[in-house]
Amino acid sequence: MNDKQSIALFSERVLLPDGLSPATILIESGIIKEVYVGRVQPGDIELADYSSYVIMPGLIDSHVHINEPGRAHWEGFETATKAAAAGGITTLVDMPLNSTPVTVNSSAFQTKLQSSTGKCFVHCGFYGGVVPGNAFEIEALLQDGALGIKAFLTHSGIDDFPQVTVEELRVVLPILKKYNRPLLVHCELDADHDGIQMLKNNPRHYSAYLNSRPRSWEDDAINLMIELCEEFMAKIHVVHLSSSNSIESIKDAKAKGFPLSVETCPHYLFFEAEQIKDGETICKCAPPIREAANNELLWRALEDDTIDFIVTDHSPAPPELKKLENGDFDKAWGGIAGLQFSLSATWTKARRRGWDIKQINDRMSRRVAEFLGLEQRKGQIATGYDADLTFWDPDEAFVVQAAKTRHRHKNSPYMGQQLFGVVKACFVDGYLIYDGSFQSVPRGRLILKNSLT
Repeated sequence: MNDKQSIALFSERVLLPDGLSPATILIESGIIKEVYVGRVQPGDIELADYSSYVIMPGLIDSHVHINEPGRAHWEGFETATKAAAAGGITTLVDMPLNSTPVTVNSSAFQTKLQSSTGKCFVHCGFYGGVVPGNAFEIEALLQDGALGIKAFLTHSGIDDFPQVTVEELRVVLPILKKYNRPLLVHCELDADHDGIQMLKNNPRHYSAYLNSRPRSWEDDAINLMIELCEEFMAKIHVVHLSSSNSIESIKDAKAKGFPLSVETCPHYLFFEAEQIKDGETICKCAPPIREAANNELLWRALEDDTIDFIVTDHSPAPPELKKLENGDFDKAWGGIAGLQFSLSATWTKARRRGWDIKQINDRMSRRVAEFLGLEQRKGQIATGYDADLTFWDPDEAFVVQAAKTRHRHKNSPYMGQQLFGVVKACFVDGYLIYDGSFQSVPRGRLILKNSLT
């Protein structure tokens, strides 16, 4: 375990704001005190040489379902934050549902904080949730330190986190605007159509599942959120965008200056509907993974900044809930376990498009920090920033194996995939947390009210 409060790190490839450069990073008490050009020995402080690796800011994942308390057998703070560290993620934010109780009031928020104590290997923030009848709880959640409020416009999959109506959102949005926090929205407006019955008749067919949740559900919901964003000029964030049909509407709303932001996920960029076999419920998520042509347009929307950033929507579940034995897409839990592999999966596809490491950092760290209000502390390697760092080899390939997976359950569509970009080490608050194994006690801190506590 590294208990030194002062350390210097050198690499020939340090990602500075202007790009990769040989540099020495001096860290004191968890903060970057100085960044020197080239190799510098700062006094008698230990200098660790990581020349063979890229050093970049730790990734930030603002969309993670940890499920503790209540469903830690799905995932928990220890396993989730270990998986994050092994994937180069140094900060994550936990969603308010899938735990028991769901985080929809101050009491549940405090229970969530207590359940995380002493278990986090990386920093962890928290969202609250809006459900029917809890609008009077929202201000208390924000005062407690919730980084935003999550809403569903369709069934969440969890009965104790119901969908909300537009009327309920109209009550909540002025409160969020007062506190300058975002409303995060699962954008699907379900409606009866032939595809729903088709899925029930053909539950093993991926095409039937895909047709049961058409793009129009997502597009209609996003258009509704754009209308509310214009009306209230409050921050609204579209989570896990999968429908490329909505890109032009989003682009137009942003051009008009609406405070709208959008994320997508690695699985929408890596996998394609044409590749998913019937019965392959490991790939079920909502909204669904769509066709190759659709996903190409998501990449282009990232490249022209219509989509702001990439986060996982890590939503694990025990194998039996994924219905892996019978391949029933109608009954299977909808969620992708991918926290540990987000950097590698994204980079594997991005490198083929000519992306550089700065583009990856912008969309997986710096812009997520801005979204969370942490841009003065995270997302860059610069003086005064937190010493949360990821060390990786972007040129090394590996095959995803269960034995090296840190998630509680090893069921993931990434199993067996060859990916590029191996995470070699992870520093949190200036401490070496992970270098292939875990070298420290949990050192992650809680992120409340947009600051570390």
